[in-house]
Amino acid sequence: MKLAVNYREIEGKSAGFWVLLGGLGLMSALAFGAFLHMEHSGHYVTGMDNQIVWGMPHVFAIFLIVAASGALNVASIGTVFGKSLYKPLGRLSGLLSIALLLGGLMVLVLDLGRPDRLIVAMTYYNFKSIFAWNIILYNGFLAITIVYLWMMMERRMNAYYRSAGIFAFVWRLILTTGTGSIFGWLVARSAYDMAMLAPMFIIMSFSFGLAIFILVLMAAYKWTDRPLGDAVLFRLKNLLGVFIVSVLYFVAVYHFSNLYATERHGIESFILMDGGIYTRLFWVVQILLGSLVPLAMVYHPTLGKSRPAIATASVLVIIGGIAQIYVLLIGGQAYPLDIFPGYEVVSSFADGVVNSYSPSIWEITLGVGGIAVALLVVTVAVRILQFLPETLADSAVDPHAAKAD
Repeated sequence: MKLAVNYREIEGKSAGFWVLLGGLGLMSALAFGAFLHMEHSGHYVTGMDNQIVWGMPHVFAIFLIVAASGALNVASIGTVFGKSLYKPLGRLSGLLSIALLLGGLMVLVLDLGRPDRLIVAMTYYNFKSIFAWNIILYNGFLAITIVYLWMMMERRMNAYYRSAGIFAFVWRLILTTGTGSIFGWLVARSAYDMAMLAPMFIIMSFSFGLAIFILVLMAAYKWTDRPLGDAVLFRLKNLLGVFIVSVLYFVAVYHFSNLYATERHGIESFILMDGGIYTRLFWVVQILLGSLVPLAMVYHPTLGKSRPAIATASVLVIIGGIAQIYVLLIGGQAYPLDIFPGYEVVSSFADGVVNSYSPSIWEITLGVGGIAVALLVVTVAVRILQFLPETLADSAVDPHAAKAD
C-alpha cells in the first residue's frame, strides 16, 4: 500500500521563529568576528602552537563534516534500500547533510586563514596528498547531494532519483573514508597511523548524523505543531542504538589493536590511564555519557518510549562524538612525536614532552558558529521550500498502521 505524502514549508510567523533566526544569525556573526580577530592577530591568540596545529575549530569542523555524511544516511535507507518508512524523511535528510557540510567547511576554511587563497588549493592539485583528494570529495559531495535533493523534489526527475541516491551513497562512504584516512596515513603520530580509522569514521558518521537528524526532526515538528508518530521516531532511535554499539565496537578494536603492538603502549597509556583531561574525556564523556548512557536510554522499556529521553540521548551522543574527535585529534597531537625511535632528541621545540592545550574563546566561538550556520541554513530552507511533510503520523507513513485504521 503506497501512502501519499504532502510537503509544505513552515509558516515562520511566530515570535519564536524570529528569535531562533536572530539567535543563529548572531552566533554566526560572532563566529565571523572571531575569525577576523584571529586573522588580524594571528594564531598567537589561540591555544594552538607548533605541536598542536589542529585546534578546537578543527574538532568542530571534522565533527560537522563527518555528521554531514551520516545525516544523509536516512535518505539513503529510503532510496537505496527501499524502506518506505524513511522515504518521507529524505528531503530533510539531504538538506541537513548540505547544511552540516557547509558549516564544517566554513569553520575549516576560516581557521586555516587566508580564505582568499582557497582558489589556489581548488585549482592546483597535488594528487599525492590526501588533503587534495578531500577537496575533491567535499566539493563533489556537495554537488551530488544538491542534485540528489533536486531530483527528490522535482516530480519530472523522480524516475532518476534512485540512481542519484545510489551515487550519493557511494560517494559519501568514500568521503568519510577520505576523512578518516587523513589520520590513518599520518605515520608520525602514534595515535593515528591505523588503517581502521577509515571504516571507524564511517560508522561514527552514521551515529553523529542520525543523532543530529533526530533532534532537528523532533524540534521542527514540535515547534510547528505537526504530527510526528511513534513509528518513525522509534525506528530512528532504535537505529541510533545500533550505531552507538557499532562505534563502541570499533573504538574497542582500535584500542585493543594498539595495545597488542608494543610500540603503541605509550599512546594507549596516555589516552586510557594517565592523560589527564584526555583520559577523563575518553572514559567519562565519550564512553559513559556519550555511549553507555544513551544506549541504555534508547533501549530502556520505559525511557525508550519517552520523547524527552530520546532527545536527551541524541544530545549525549553528539557531546560524546565531539569528545571522541577531541581526544583523537588534540590528544593525538599532544602526545610527543617519536621521530627517531630509540634516540633521545634535545632541541628548543620541547621534543618528548606532552604538550598542553587550552582552546581560546575565539576558537570555541568559531567552532560553535559552524553549528549555527548549519542550523541557520536549515531554518531558512524549511521556511521557503517544501522540505517537511505536513504530517508524519503513523497512519500517514506506516502502511501497517494505515491498514489497521
